[in-house]
Amino acid sequence: MPDSALSSAETKSAAAPTPMMAQYWEIKRDYPDALLFYRMGDFYELFFEDAKVAAAALDITLTKRGQHAGEDVAMCGVPVHAAEAYLSRLIRQGHKVAICEQLEDPAAAKKRGSKAVVKRDVVRLVTPGTLTEDELLDARRHNYLAALTDAGGGLGLAWLDVSTGDFLAEAATPGNLGAALARIAPGELLLPERLLQRPELFELLNDWKAILTPLPSARFDSENARRRLQTVFQVEALDAFGAFERAELAAAGALLDYVELTQKGKLPRLTPPRRQVRGWVMEIDPATRRNLELTEALAGGRKGTLLTAVDRTVTGAGARLLAQRLAAPLTEVAAISARLDGIGWLVDRSELRQALRASLRQVPDMERALSRLSLGRGGPRDLAAVRDGLKQGAHLQTELLGRAEDTPPKTLAQAAQALGPHEGLIDRLGRALAPELPVLARDGGFVAAGYAPHLDELKQLRDEFRRLIAGLQATYAKATGIASLKIKHNNVLGYFLEVSAANAAKMPSDPSAGFVHRQTLASAVRYSTTELGDLEQKILQAADKALAVELEIFAQLMEEVLERAAPLAAAARALAELDVAAGLAQVALDAQWSRPQIEDSATFVVEEGRHPVVEAALAADEGGRFVANDCDLCDSQQLWLLTGPNMAGKSTFLRQNALIAVLAQMGSFVPAKRAVIGTIDRLFSRVGAADDLARGRSTFMVEMVETAAILNQATARSLVILDEIGRGTATFDGLSIAWACVEHLHEANRCRGLFATHYHELTHLAGKLERLSCYAMRVKEWQGEVVFLHEVAPGSADRSYGIHVARLAGLPPAAIARAEEVLGLLEQGEQAGALTRLADDLPLFAVASQTGPSGTGSTASASEQSAVERELRAVNPDELTPREALETLYKLRSLTES
Repeated sequence: MPDSALSSAETKSAAAPTPMMAQYWEIKRDYPDALLFYRMGDFYELFFEDAKVAAAALDITLTKRGQHAGEDVAMCGVPVHAAEAYLSRLIRQGHKVAICEQLEDPAAAKKRGSKAVVKRDVVRLVTPGTLTEDELLDARRHNYLAALTDAGGGLGLAWLDVSTGDFLAEAATPGNLGAALARIAPGELLLPERLLQRPELFELLNDWKAILTPLPSARFDSENARRRLQTVFQVEALDAFGAFERAELAAAGALLDYVELTQKGKLPRLTPPRRQVRGWVMEIDPATRRNLELTEALAGGRKGTLLTAVDRTVTGAGARLLAQRLAAPLTEVAAISARLDGIGWLVDRSELRQALRASLRQVPDMERALSRLSLGRGGPRDLAAVRDGLKQGAHLQTELLGRAEDTPPKTLAQAAQALGPHEGLIDRLGRALAPELPVLARDGGFVAAGYAPHLDELKQLRDEFRRLIAGLQATYAKATGIASLKIKHNNVLGYFLEVSAANAAKMPSDPSAGFVHRQTLASAVRYSTTELGDLEQKILQAADKALAVELEIFAQLMEEVLERAAPLAAAARALAELDVAAGLAQVALDAQWSRPQIEDSATFVVEEGRHPVVEAALAADEGGRFVANDCDLCDSQQLWLLTGPNMAGKSTFLRQNALIAVLAQMGSFVPAKRAVIGTIDRLFSRVGAADDLARGRSTFMVEMVETAAILNQATARSLVILDEIGRGTATFDGLSIAWACVEHLHEANRCRGLFATHYHELTHLAGKLERLSCYAMRVKEWQGEVVFLHEVAPGSADRSYGIHVARLAGLPPAAIARAEEVLGLLEQGEQAGALTRLADDLPLFAVASQTGPSGTGSTASASEQSAVERELRAVNPDELTPREALETLYKLRSLTES
């Protein structure tokens, strides 16, 4: 709620607020921008403007609760037991929610007076970037909280995942900031208010406005941030973590403060911040990511993306790591090669790979379990996740390191060593935790029998009292003669006797019998007895003592786990790395991919390359076959000019080579017979067409903005794919722009590139530009039909076959016939004269004559033509004198009347 709205509502309610509403306003004042979930019994209630916003967002009933200052108080609520489902919907819509809990029992409040209000306070501020619950998170995707700020003349970017503890930072510039944010894809972005005023960042930040959280600039002080980081990570200097710039430190410190603020003084377990050096990963701008559909399809979701095509991971942590690597391909040859070594080793060992994947399927999400435990939000199942993950890790370690004569490569060996030893913790958690576990520790019943003898005694005493109550039920039933009498329990009455309304008359009315009436319902009457009350107290005492012991054991187990948080986190990361390696090895075998050769050069050679997503779709569609093609961007032909008709496969060919580059540099095998890739520093793609109505940009304007970014930023180590530049404007304008772009890429950028076009005039540049080569998509004409072979060959196309594609699309035959006629005239001689003749010879009757009576577009045969049509076809207007033309017109009219 905005401050102004809060002040207005508070003023209206200030006349005579009830104690509860006074408490509400006191709490709400500290969280004006969040929806306040105010705990009242079994519901979270929302009031005033919060209620209106939440009711609309959640599609729940908006009601009212009393009045303030003569106006109804808007109210809505959600049940506590179902709150996470509602929270998820609100967070996805960009709202923040302050969770206000009851901090004492209502009975304790009553002891302070009849008008005393139960103590309440916010225990957590839930925001899109600070989620930890599995129910609110996507198990296969990171949820980053990021911070951007300026200091010392530069920009700094830091990001962390509260649910896993991953923490990184890097220096940024206005030029590469868009690519960095697209790579991280944060769920929430913090920034100082002053950055919103910087003109050079206005357009870029506008792309992320849905997730922006502006904060006071004072929260981004770099010196305070340095001290904060040193305190949290208990070091005297941060040099061991990296040579951070002032802006990076300021951003990282702001993240820590914001997390502590939202978690009410608690910090999750975080890894020390890692500095990502500029140039370490391939830069891919937002437009290129969108066009290539790396992790998200243009239509939304993951179906049809490169990530879906390569994801064979079997754990949530593995899936997150795979997505992270796909979003940030490396540029360092040694690091890429090390990843490829691990995949290649597993490709050659099918039995071991299958065993590893079988064990990994049993691994829960240790990373997120550790984070919840460190925040005090974990439960017995999180302890079990740690136990089960470590147990499977020990098994995997034996599988990998127990091969005396078959040592795994460095990456796999390091991951295996990080898995242990943790036998002592595995044993203790195994003995301590029961087979069936509750979600929350306060529910009890999670400690295994035999682990704590004194707890077993308390449980036995509690259960013995319960057996006594069961025996008491039989005694009361016999004494009253009511066989259906039951002893039940609820949170209001505790233990009570219940008989049906029809049997109530049989209950002894004499007080000496000991039956005290408690409640009458429509179908039942309830009673209590002194004996039953005494037993209840004993049960409660035993149960409370047992729960207290269990909670003490839980605290001990949690402390032991958190003392080992760093090696446990390393083990969790190692399990994810093994999952990614085994998954990529599996896809390499399933799809018959090969290991690429990575070089520190400008080479780009792909033999029999395929599009991984299209090939997978064809394979799923009754075994369709993908046509493989070569691509060699050697020094003498670094820039390809690709011509050919629509539907021949130009865009697919462009995309597949870009995707092969991404796969190779993320450390994966690639869909090709052979690939030699010189590392690419930046990848650019301008494929497809879309407008941006929100900014008033036409399709052509969007195309020009993206093309400008490419021409301004591409280097000699970049790879550029461009498709149909200039098609969104007039023919000569488009040709001129495309011509200039080809020259600029060749002469100024000097990068590797694929340039697809329908402007065949551009092929003349091949004689002028020494590193430009012409290639075309092969097409075969057979019996009047066009067959697209989807093959790339040297040379250039002489036709676009657009009319053939239009026929396939279903244009009416009349339109197709006219198009062929127009094309024939335009292909003859001087264009301007042909256009004049076409306009003068507008075929007013052609469409009507070619369209049947039903409008189906069928052309009438000669025998079906009317006398008027036959007479009209026999007339040559160019040979008629004025008198003959008039006579012909009268004749045609008479034929229509006959």
